[in-house]
Amino acid sequence: MNTLVESNYPTLTSSITWGPVTSRFRTSAVEDESYISNISIVPIVDGRYVMMQIDSGAWELIGGTLEPNERYMDGLERELAEELGAELRSFHPFGYFACHSVADTPYRPHIPHPNFIRLMGYGEVELVGEPLNPEDGETVVAVELVTIEEAVSRFRQQGRYDLAELYQYVDELRRK
Repeated sequence: MNTLVESNYPTLTSSITWGPVTSRFRTSAVEDESYISNISIVPIVDGRYVMMQIDSGAWELIGGTLEPNERYMDGLERELAEELGAELRSFHPFGYFACHSVADTPYRPHIPHPNFIRLMGYGEVELVGEPLNPEDGETVVAVELVTIEEAVSRFRQQGRYDLAELYQYVDELRRK
């Protein structure tokens, strides 16, 4: 059951479209992990939220698509190293995006299609180095620790109300 209050999270309680993909956020547990194709985290260091900026100037959510036969926790650890230069200390799943693609083929041949799951969580990380910036990923130009207010403001300024609400939801969960 979705426990989000619509008035507090109007974007997360609605259908969201990302290119050819339509998704709905759910706060329930994933029933079939074989549909997990992506993993994302709202990372935290000493009570502050970690944000990454890519070379286009956009602030993005940390995470990405799993590699062939990669377990999602291994994928999360890889993504943290690639995008933040960070190591995972804790991870708390809090929901997922149930996604449906209208594309003829999957984003990558090894991921489920047309239905797949983007697993969401939050957790503590430790920044131990620089982003690895592999050639097949986005180029991260900045990693910053910010307050929840600053994170929400940055995402809203670029029209990413879904990410702003995700960070707000995590902040609410952490305060309970």
